Amino acid sequence: MNEVRRSAAAALEVRGLDVYYGHSHALQGVDLTLEAGVFSVVGRNGMGKTTLCKAIMGLVPVSGGSIRVRGDDITRRPPAHIARLGVGYVPQGRRLWRSLSVDEHLQLAAGLRRGAWTVERIYETFPRLAERKDHGGGQLSGGEQQMLAISRALLTNPQLLIMDEPTEGLAPVIVAQVEEMLVGLGEDGDMSVLVIEQNIGVATAVSRNVAIMVNGRINRIIDSARLAADRGLQQRLLGVGLHAELEPAVDMPAAGTGAKAAPQPSRPGGPIRVYISNPTPPTRWSQPVPIARIEAAARTLSTQVARLDETARRRREPVAAQTQGPPVVLVVGTLDTKGTELRFIRDIIAGSGLRTRLVDVSTSGRHATSDVSAQEIALNHGRGGSAVFGPDRGAAVTAMAEAFASWLRRQNNIAGVISAGGSGAASLVAPGMRTLPVGVPKLIISSVASGDVGPYVGPADITMMHSVTDVQGLNSISRAVLANGAHALAGMVRARLDQHAQKDGGDGALPSVGITMFGVTTPAVQKIAADLREDFECLVFHATGVGGRSMEKLVDSGQIAGVIDLTTTEICDLLMGGVFPATDDRFGAIIRSRLPYVGSVGALDMVNFGAPDTIPERYRGRKFHVHNPQVTLMRTTAEENERMGRWIADRLNQMDGPVRFFLPEGGVSALDARGQPFWDPDADAALFRALERNVRQTANRQLIRVPKNINDPEFASTIVSAFRTLFGRTGARRRLAR
Repeated sequence: MNEVRRSAAAALEVRGLDVYYGHSHALQGVDLTLEAGVFSVVGRNGMGKTTLCKAIMGLVPVSGGSIRVRGDDITRRPPAHIARLGVGYVPQGRRLWRSLSVDEHLQLAAGLRRGAWTVERIYETFPRLAERKDHGGGQLSGGEQQMLAISRALLTNPQLLIMDEPTEGLAPVIVAQVEEMLVGLGEDGDMSVLVIEQNIGVATAVSRNVAIMVNGRINRIIDSARLAADRGLQQRLLGVGLHAELEPAVDMPAAGTGAKAAPQPSRPGGPIRVYISNPTPPTRWSQPVPIARIEAAARTLSTQVARLDETARRRREPVAAQTQGPPVVLVVGTLDTKGTELRFIRDIIAGSGLRTRLVDVSTSGRHATSDVSAQEIALNHGRGGSAVFGPDRGAAVTAMAEAFASWLRRQNNIAGVISAGGSGAASLVAPGMRTLPVGVPKLIISSVASGDVGPYVGPADITMMHSVTDVQGLNSISRAVLANGAHALAGMVRARLDQHAQKDGGDGALPSVGITMFGVTTPAVQKIAADLREDFECLVFHATGVGGRSMEKLVDSGQIAGVIDLTTTEICDLLMGGVFPATDDRFGAIIRSRLPYVGSVGALDMVNFGAPDTIPERYRGRKFHVHNPQVTLMRTTAEENERMGRWIADRLNQMDGPVRFFLPEGGVSALDARGQPFWDPDADAALFRALERNVRQTANRQLIRVPKNINDPEFASTIVSAFRTLFGRTGARRRLAR
């Protein structure tokens, strides 16, 4: 039992951590959870990042709070004991012995814990160390010293590896190698890594989410793609950035103008250096920092350096293909078979004055002239290009779709995406399109658009246009259809750019709140929306499987400021096999974003099926209600409600943001009211008990019983009051939420 509990525990859980240096409060109630994989913490100098590392390792005294590693409390334990428990540490500044050789460093560390990392594997991973194995620590270059410091920690085979500024002062090629190693460690799953970084490029590349540390506290946790793409956000949160923007890959006049761009002064080639005038926080007794020290502390932006081999390039697009400058429209498809048609589309969009890039996602391996080649896209697959170009076409298409989606997430100035082709081309581009925020125009011209497009569109706002004839050469029909699609996308892009320009010059809009609804919870949602209308833009999502996914997609893309998840009925269909199921990632966006969340158990009394003759045989004899000829509802039992309660509780426990979850004792839907077909107090009680037994309630996460039916006006008023409390009085907080 203990082993099961320990394996399910987070790799690192820090709660309310306080550290003082004399009277200075260095860490102020730090809360941080690393479930698994790689997690980055960034922040300016002096914010407490290194102190956090030292507190975890027991190198500084902890005044309050707790630190747990895989469920074991390591607070105030000696550093040696913490290391034996499986915590490795790569300190800032390397801390090597000048008199010990490379091999002696490694042999000394190899005896602590047995595991996959051996001295031989270290030499294979870092061949440069093998060449320098007899050299002393003081004879190594800065990059070699960092390799050795990382290797020394890996040889302890830790479950948790703490890395403090692992790329500080390294050459760009070494930065790339460290970055790739971190990504590999996260993928292997045997080791979790906490990375403290000031290099935003590295921090966002290796971690899905990034914690921002400000004045000894975790200020927020943000999606790494959003942070990497938004330089203004970096400047506001971290005070970092270049004094001038990088040059765009292609110089284009602004949309709607005929003037040529002014000539730009040439910039020196090579990596970009960022200098910090005060490498350490100054005091009143500080002397001016010598120029030599400033030069030594300068950092190189790794995102502007070309990778030298496929392993190093696997996770990042080459410099020539990086997106900078004006918004760009991507024309994507298999250029080996649809090159003529895609270039026809590209020329129409470019003729309208928009910047375009032709992206090849062919899986044949044949070269085609493009702005971004298929080989470059394939390098973004987790296993590199070899996983994409293989003899199995189905596997190749799946792998290329994953690589394109990964590449697309790294682009930061996409104005729209268009593609044309058959079912294969739609399968290649649709997953990537679904990763883009709602509102970015997405259009697929395909022969499959007249059928079931659900598998392609999913929860996204993808537009699909029927090609009428096959996309196979240009003729009078295909020219007309492809031209219509190109003009339609160009019009959508221009309208969106104009709208954004108007918003930038106008007042902020109301923050958006996502609300889930079903037919049997409509009265409650209508009252909630009416009560919030003055202060919020209410976005209502029908809980039919795709509705919940659409709402959470908007949450992930930062377009929703809070959630009232009144109707969680999609969980019923997920667990019991109904026709409107959620995915296993239901609630995942709330967990990742930490938005204010008010939830309830709306319509958990019913599983949705089609016509009566489609109900699975195992459910014959259950209580049913025919909603209409195409929809039949099945009442959930006490056992099923208990199962759902445990499932939801597990997700609620992972939410670190403010959470209020309400239990309507008078029934969870319009059918679950006294005198109605699904009235079953015992089944509801089983659901409520399971939630109360399994949810870990805190000041931030609370379950609240209300002696009303979910559709009673008093229940809706309670929901509204709780949401306003969590979000804040919005009359004084009106802001743009997206």
